[in-house]
Amino acid sequence: MAAPIDLDLAFAADPALRSSLQQAGADYWQALLVAWLHQLVPELPATLQAPAYSLGLSLVGDAEITELNAEWRQQEGPTDVLAFAAQDEATDGSLPMPGNGESEPLELGDIVISIETAARQASDHGHSLEQELMFLASHGLLHLLGWDHPDEPSLAAMLARQEELVMVTVEP
Repeated sequence: MAAPIDLDLAFAADPALRSSLQQAGADYWQALLVAWLHQLVPELPATLQAPAYSLGLSLVGDAEITELNAEWRQQEGPTDVLAFAAQDEATDGSLPMPGNGESEPLELGDIVISIETAARQASDHGHSLEQELMFLASHGLLHLLGWDHPDEPSLAAMLARQEELVMVTVEP
């Protein structure tokens, strides 16, 4: 049996937005992210393997993600998910940020998801909002762990790994 993974999750959800996964709150997302980390840790470079992690997950509206998208990516309009990785250098083989000691969790960064954009995409793809939110959260987590998709083969590999992750279920 794999060693337990500790996750310090900072969860925030815009109260004006409705979603069962938003209502389930931090406990649901905590359990899901820990389950995903259990799957992913064996694949990670040594610099990203830790007994404890810390990350932020925010479910926001289009207005907030539009501001972030403009500020950080110089892109106009809303996007579905943004990932702000704290460990970019660690995925290149250098040492992780301080705080990776036994008593401090390894800071991964933040995932921000627009529930409004996710709802539109869910409708377009013919599945539930909950499925779309899980897909976007898994995409954000993979980015925090060093995955990227600069070309079609990389994107295909990342999407395939996301599909495997979203097969994991936990009770909301």
